[in-house]
Order: sequence, then structure tokens, then C-alpha cells
Amino acid sequence: MDDVTAARSLMGLSLAFHISFTAIGIGLPLMLFLAEGLALRTGDESYRRMAQRWTRVAAVLFAIGAVSGTILSFEFGLLWAPFMEQWGEVFGFPFALEGFAFFTEAIFLAIYIFGWDRLSPLTHWLVTVPIIVSAAASAFFVISANAWMNQPDGFDLVDGKITNVRVWDAMFNRAMPYEVVHGTLASYVATGFALAGIYAIAMLRGDRSNYNRKALLLSMVVGGIAIPLQIVSGDFSARFLAEYQPAKFAAMEGQFETEAGAPLRIGGLPFPGQGETRYAIELPRLGSYLAFRDLNAEVQGLNDFPEDERPDPRLVHIPFQIMVASGLFMLFVAIVFFVLWFGRRSRATANAMLVLIAATLPLGFVAIEMGWFVTEFGRQPWIVWQVMRVSEAATPQDGVVLSLLLLSLVYIALTAGLLLLLLAPSFLGRLRRAGRVPGVA
Repeated sequence: MDDVTAARSLMGLSLAFHISFTAIGIGLPLMLFLAEGLALRTGDESYRRMAQRWTRVAAVLFAIGAVSGTILSFEFGLLWAPFMEQWGEVFGFPFALEGFAFFTEAIFLAIYIFGWDRLSPLTHWLVTVPIIVSAAASAFFVISANAWMNQPDGFDLVDGKITNVRVWDAMFNRAMPYEVVHGTLASYVATGFALAGIYAIAMLRGDRSNYNRKALLLSMVVGGIAIPLQIVSGDFSARFLAEYQPAKFAAMEGQFETEAGAPLRIGGLPFPGQGETRYAIELPRLGSYLAFRDLNAEVQGLNDFPEDERPDPRLVHIPFQIMVASGLFMLFVAIVFFVLWFGRRSRATANAMLVLIAATLPLGFVAIEMGWFVTEFGRQPWIVWQVMRVSEAATPQDGVVLSLLLLSLVYIALTAGLLLLLLAPSFLGRLRRAGRVPGVA
């Protein structure tokens, strides 16, 4: 494995691990805010118990996310020294601000965790507000830095040297609004459907208590509101890419030839060597319409770009299809659930419906990972779009492959430990109820 591939693999592994914790870190504070707010408004203590249980999960996941995020900060400097040396002053500002947002979230999360039964219910509920804001701010700053890599701005390049750096222009680049909205909504979608899936599974196993019903409904409300907004934001993002990153858009759609009235492809496998996408269901002219709101608009194909500047459509089109399919399935489940809930409520918690909800448990995170693949692989071979190639950005050094193997083991251990922490209480509880471990609380 060459240095560049090793560096990309190590960074990719770290980000793939970290991104799920980031999503929960953004979405779970909103769930805490809603649960405690309902407890204050209705006087129903079951909502307060929800928030207490979710708080334990939030604490564990925040700690794991902090560890994996720290690893990433070191990797930026160690694996991508030429990139950071050249561009750090341009896009490093949002990373500095993200540090402030992170510490703000950590401070108020600590107050929230240790404030149970120490603060008044109203004060404790209000503590969730800065947690929500700081978590969303962290997402904004990090995603704006990634958006800058897709649409670099805020500098002048004169004879290969960076001059006239404008950090605010860099942070508020034209890709930022699309990526920030899409990424933040994705966190609420993933968290809402993950929690709904957990409670659906509990109900399928026989626990149909009012607590589980209320938790299921609250989670579905969050996921059900966020998913259509997420799909709309995805449509805006795709239209933006069609105009400003046409090579990425062509790879997403598996579009090899420039074509007026291009079809929308559902599924299919791209074959770059043959310059075609096979086995796809093609809906005539819809690709042009979704990209430009014109059935006859011309969509650029990959073959229009130099061969060494084309992203691999296999690494972009397939993840894009998985992301879209995951989002549409979650939308379908949400629509069916609420139609049944407002119609014949008992059917909304029938086994068939619960199975559908349980199936959505991982899909929000699958969609996030696939969307990240589309964003990063679709920008290849550039680390900074049309300015700096990935091959120019990696640090030439030995030992990266060994680091990749060691870090893989670390992440496996962290995942195992996390699952043990989250599942051990319920596992020990079942053993206690079965009389196998008397005295275990």
C-alpha cells in the first residue's frame, strides 16, 4: 500500500468511526430537550425517565466521540502535513471555533448530567438549550471546513503562493449552506429513527408499556419531521452539484456521456472501462429535470472531463443509491406510521409496523456514511477542488500501514467496550430476573 492510499485509508477509517458519534451528539440533545419539556408541560414522569436514561447514553457516546475526534486532529497534522502547511491559515479558523463549541457542549453536558435532583426541573431543562446550540455549532464549523474543500474560497493564489486570506469568505463558501443543512438534518434523522427502532424492538419482545409507546412516538415525531426536510435539502444539494461540481454529479448519476434530457437512474452498476452504467432502471428525462428543473437540460457526462480528473463512479454512484434508498424507506415508514396513528392507532403499534420501524434503526447512520462517501470520493482526485490533488497533500512517511492496523484494533476494542457499557445493564437485569445472578441490581 502506497503512502497516499495508506493515509486515505487511515483517515477514512477514523472518520467513518467518528461520524456516527457526531450524529448522535447532535441529535440526542434535541431528544433530551423534548422529553424534559414534555415532562414539565404534562407532569408525566415517564418523559423525565426517558431523559434520564438517554443521559447515560449521551455521556458514554460523548466520551467515545471525544476520543475519536482527538485522534482525527492528530491525523490531520501527521498524515496531511503538506496540506495543512499550505492551507491551514485559510480553512483552519472554523476548526478553532469548533474547539470552543466542543468545550461549551462538554461544560453544559457535565452540568446537565450532575444536575439531576440538584437543579430545579425548569433550570435543568434549560441547560439542554446551550447543549443543542453548541452541538449544532460544532457541526456547522466542521462541515463548513469540508464545504470549503469542495468550493474553495477566501484566498488569492499568486505564483503558487497564498495571499489575501479572507477567513470569513472561506468559512461561508457557497457550498456551506447546502452541506451544513443536509448534515445537521441527517443527525436528527439518524437519532430519531435509531431510538424508534430500539423501542420498536422492545415492544416486539413483549414490553408494550406506556413508557415504550410514548418513547416510540416521540422518536418517530423527530425522525418523521426531519426525514422529508432532509430529502428536500438533498435535492437542493444535488442541484448545486450539477452546477458547481458537475464531475461529482455525473459520478453520482452514473452519467458517462453528455446528454440533453438525461435519465434518472435507479440502481445500476457503473463500468468505467466501457463508459456505461448497466442494470439500472432509467426514467427518461428526469435526471435533467432534477438537476436543472428542465426536462431537456444538458447534463455533463464523465467523459467530458480529463481522465485523471474523474472520480470513480463505482465509489460514488453505488453509495449515492444506498443513501437515497435508505432515506426513501425511512420516509415511507414515517408516512405509514403517522397515517395509522391518526387513523387507527392500534395498527400503528401492530407487529408488522414495529418490524418496519425496527428495520430503520441503522438506516440513518448508513445514509450518513454513504453520503460522506459521495462527498469525499466524488471530489477525487482533489483534496481542494481543482486546486490541490490528494497525491500532493499526503505526508510521505513509513509506518502508516502499521498505524492503520493498530488503530483498527483500537476502534474494534472501543466498539466492543461501548456495546458492553450500553447492553450490560439490560443483560444483567435479564439474568437477575431469571435468578442466575441474585443480588445484581
